[in-house]
Amino acid sequence: MSIPATLALSAAMACAVVQASAQELRSSRRSISYHSVDVRDLKIFYREAGPADAPTVLLLHGFPSSSRMWEPLLPLLADKYHVIAPDYPGFGNSSAPPPSDFTYTFDNIAGVMNELTVKLGLGNYVLFMQDYGGPVGFRMALAHPERVRGIIIQNAVSHEQGLSPLWEARRRYWADPAHELEALKANFTSLAATRQRHLGSSPHPERYDPDTWTDEYAFLTRPGQAEIQTTLFLDYRTNVASYPEWQEWLRKTRPPTLVVWGKYDPSFAVAGASAYRDDVPDVQVHILEAGHFALDEATDEIAALVRGYLARLDGHKG
Repeated sequence: MSIPATLALSAAMACAVVQASAQELRSSRRSISYHSVDVRDLKIFYREAGPADAPTVLLLHGFPSSSRMWEPLLPLLADKYHVIAPDYPGFGNSSAPPPSDFTYTFDNIAGVMNELTVKLGLGNYVLFMQDYGGPVGFRMALAHPERVRGIIIQNAVSHEQGLSPLWEARRRYWADPAHELEALKANFTSLAATRQRHLGSSPHPERYDPDTWTDEYAFLTRPGQAEIQTTLFLDYRTNVASYPEWQEWLRKTRPPTLVVWGKYDPSFAVAGASAYRDDVPDVQVHILEAGHFALDEATDEIAALVRGYLARLDGHKG
């Protein structure tokens, strides 16, 4: 056989091997898609993954992130579950009207998210709440408890003991926003604060992608964002005032609950995780070697815990 013929045969065999290997891959990333729908004349962006007829998990993001924070988890759930991850008004790729045109309160954002679920035909779902997702999700649950099959909490506080000393400066802003605004920005929205929110006290900073905080800081410095975020954060005091109501709902309904908590979080103390045991005695609480955005460092561990919880909720193994 001539050299050109041998090379051609080798190339063909290599191509066949690559095609066979590709056919063996079963990446659930292929099911991920990106959409926007109109809700109250707002463009609400969301990520969707998994079979539409599978049990739904509604992922509610934190500050100053967006549905992008859930991207590492989507392909790890999408083989068995229908996953929806929206951006709130004022965040990510959703509309961000000025506060003169949209009332930036957690009540209002929860209302938009409830309308989104109706528009998407989500009759019931598991709520997966992180940070700001807690205040949004608990409001959704109290408004429509019949829709909530269970809840997963990841560094989302519903008890005073979960608030770290960083909240002293934030409480001062609630009491005197005109004079405490600059101190809040340093504590809450500066580049240093945005970076520290991810790293916290983790002994493994090398595991953290710096794009996470540089991208979030770029979001925070977009035109109009300073006013949007400080306006919304002023309303955060209503969340603290609502803690007893959320706790009462948990104690009354006892929804199947999973808590996964990054222990290196500078904002939310580990005591905030264990406090859920007072409300839901059979809650599963897992303290992870991770930070406020625990998916930064513990994606695989969280995916395994969530899949186990969802399988038990659905009454089967795996």
